[in-house]
Amino acid sequence: MIEVRGLTMRYGRTLAVDDLTFTVRPGLVTGFLGPNGAGKSTTMRAVLGLETPAAGAALVDGRPYASLRRPMHTLGALLDAGAVHGGRTARAHLGCLARSNGLGPRRVAAVLGQVGLEDVADRRIGGFSLGMKQRLGIAAALLGDPKALMFDEPLNGLDPEGIRWIRDLLRSLAAQGRAVLLSSHLMNELALTANHVVVVGRGRLIADTTTDALAARFQRDVLVRATDSERLTEILRGHGATVTAEPAEPPAHDPPEPAEPPAHDPPGTGGLPVQGLSVRGLEAGVIGDLALRAGIALRELTPRGASLEEAFLELTEDSVEYGARPVTAEAAR
Repeated sequence: MIEVRGLTMRYGRTLAVDDLTFTVRPGLVTGFLGPNGAGKSTTMRAVLGLETPAAGAALVDGRPYASLRRPMHTLGALLDAGAVHGGRTARAHLGCLARSNGLGPRRVAAVLGQVGLEDVADRRIGGFSLGMKQRLGIAAALLGDPKALMFDEPLNGLDPEGIRWIRDLLRSLAAQGRAVLLSSHLMNELALTANHVVVVGRGRLIADTTTDALAARFQRDVLVRATDSERLTEILRGHGATVTAEPAEPPAHDPPEPAEPPAHDPPGTGGLPVQGLSVRGLEAGVIGDLALRAGIALRELTPRGASLEEAFLELTEDSVEYGARPVTAEAAR
């Protein structure tokens, strides 16, 4: 595991990380989220022993990273894809790292193949694109076949195929029982990759929960499709709900119209699309109970939570260091 315990980091009068505590557990991809300046990169540097805490500790497998004899076997990390010697080849760069941790050329060749750089292994890194440097940094993180991995913005510079590749890679590493910590500002990708999220703002912990629980915490509404939308709307409004009509559900296909409604279709539908209702103010279970008592059949009852991006923005709205004014239509002209 990667453990951050009461971590506090100061730079002069600036408090960069403030009594931060969280754990990155094996078998999960943990998304590390926060606005710019929230302390994410500082925390990751502290985990690697590159920064000295004013208080608290950052541990890997229960020990400080600097105390590990062959650290790349325990934690692989990518913090800055550009922090490489441009005059070296990819193979030479990985070879130096491998020798420092008791690894041989075969392992270097294996990770070059794993990240798709075998054909450019003997080219100088200075001529690599940002995406190629990201792949090289990921190869370095994988060198020791570590128990835990930590990546700071690894998706920058990758094309869509590369983004999908690293998403599958991180999920497979977690499925093998490894602990994975991933920092990124690409919320849509994090929503597809991470099972757990740690959200920080101004150096302090804001949330430490699963991605599903975070979305449910900011539930927007419940989508309801009923055989008698008008009557159900009256009932729900009578119980204090706000109900808004949504487009009817389109039919899956266009079969020939029967002379009479099929026996299995509830009264009032005739096989036609069912009107959708957006319901706020009542939980899905309450809506279902009210419909049951009224004898109204439901075709759909779906709680709709906020996206990870929406939840993140709401959680961190008071923690943004450099907030811009909203763009209006006139200002955009």
